[in-house]
Amino acid sequence: MAKKNQHVVPLGNGWAVRSEGATRATVITTKQSDAINAAKNIAKNNETELIIHGRDGRIRERNSYGNDPNPPKG
Repeated sequence: MAKKNQHVVPLGNGWAVRSEGATRATVITTKQSDAINAAKNIAKNNETELIIHGRDGRIRERNSYGNDPNPPKG
């Protein structure tokens, strides 16, 4: 099974962590920072990407904890 990226998305008045393509949330919190911390741990364990969305639903930040598709040029 392919490992799925983790998304932090707005959910009502709170925040949710969802695996890419999932319909149900893995974690639901009231604060975005708590959702980011939970998603970061999942992404690190699975060596996937963390995608953080803003209240408007647009991607605000991305972090890679695995095989980076766009590594920095050294």
